[in-house]
Amino acid sequence: MALQRLCRSAGALGCRSSSGLQGQMPGELVEALRAVVGSPNVSTALAVREQHGRDESMHRCSPPDAVVWPQDVEQGGVCFNLTRMDRITALSTEDFTVAVEPGVTRKALNSYLRDTGLWFPVDPGADASLCGMAATSASGTNAVRYGTMRHNVLNLQVVLADGRVLHTAGRGRHFRKSAAGYNLTGLFVGSEGTLGLITQATLRLHGSPEAMVAAVCAFPSVHAAVGCTVQVLQAGIPVARIEFLDDVMMAACNRFSGLSYAVSPTLFLEFHGSPGSVEEQVRQAGEIVQLNGGSDFAWAREPEARNKLWAARHNAWYAALALRPGSKGYSTDVCVPISRLPHIVGETHRDLQESGLTGLIVGHVGDGNFHCILVFDPADLDEIQRVKEFATRLARQALALDGTCTGEHGIGLGKRHLLWEEIGELGLTIMRQIKAVLDPKNLMNPGKVL
Repeated sequence: MALQRLCRSAGALGCRSSSGLQGQMPGELVEALRAVVGSPNVSTALAVREQHGRDESMHRCSPPDAVVWPQDVEQGGVCFNLTRMDRITALSTEDFTVAVEPGVTRKALNSYLRDTGLWFPVDPGADASLCGMAATSASGTNAVRYGTMRHNVLNLQVVLADGRVLHTAGRGRHFRKSAAGYNLTGLFVGSEGTLGLITQATLRLHGSPEAMVAAVCAFPSVHAAVGCTVQVLQAGIPVARIEFLDDVMMAACNRFSGLSYAVSPTLFLEFHGSPGSVEEQVRQAGEIVQLNGGSDFAWAREPEARNKLWAARHNAWYAALALRPGSKGYSTDVCVPISRLPHIVGETHRDLQESGLTGLIVGHVGDGNFHCILVFDPADLDEIQRVKEFATRLARQALALDGTCTGEHGIGLGKRHLLWEEIGELGLTIMRQIKAVLDPKNLMNPGKVL
């Protein structure tokens, strides 16, 4: 039985294909799954199901009734774990493209590319699945120069709810631009698993920079640090990364990662290019930093030093949780036009101080995107409510500044009420109609986004 028939069977039996299976899965479907992928690749054990029903968010665990590990596109199931589909299926160094299955992670791909002079720069921090990064429209620290997943996905192979296999740009195609019809690839990038299963992604690669230099500089205020970011971008300096950490976040990172930077609003920057161009970027950025009262750059020129610096940034979530052992974390993000960034970050910093919540700010400020990490006691219902109110207040402030309620975390479960406020009833209606055409039985991630 191929994936197409399994999907139809699941729909006929009233099952769901993700974190919201409805009721007990019929035994005959479990046996059908085992017949396709083999008994070792199907599990109904509670511990396994709970592992696939939770993430780092504050939302409650919603375990599926079964977990299936398909081995190729002809197989399938109900809650898909695609880590065993881990082949790099096509690489064209001449065209700067590569095709990967969903089990291939960001670090695995870049390790594979090490001797080619190419790399894939989209870096959300975690060593995430590249197809998962496409499904969530991931971005991260390098987005200011290299773009998000939406800018770097050229084609997708998608298994639809009825089992049909769609190649969004045509089978095997990997062109840089097209005016041929609707942008189906863009439709599935960021769809959060609600429209189909991404089983292959064709990605755009970039040339590895000849030189990389990272630097850290502290500022007297949040407004000065974020204002400096805006001026660096307005000056046209092609900075590769420019990350903001507030004073609370810097203290947490120092403690968690064994650093000794000033406990002040801080920028982490990185410059890519030829040695000469990097030095010119550093000179220009340094002048702007000084104009905004920033400290001299603390350099990280060698790979080991740069890796330690960015590991500390990527571990910000765990550094925040370590402030209150036994706590839970709620991470929310917004994105605004860069001219509005100093205002909203400053207001958010004040709001955190006045709210009495344990909160930290960290952001990919080069593209107007920042995150608040709120650490709370999961047994304190009043604190949980105040966390939710803060997150909604922040999102609505971003919307009032012509921004979005989420720059990269997605709508998921927690921001469905804000999607209507952002795009309006007609926009939601169109989204629902697209969902109904591609997934009429609501099998794919039911309850997410819409």
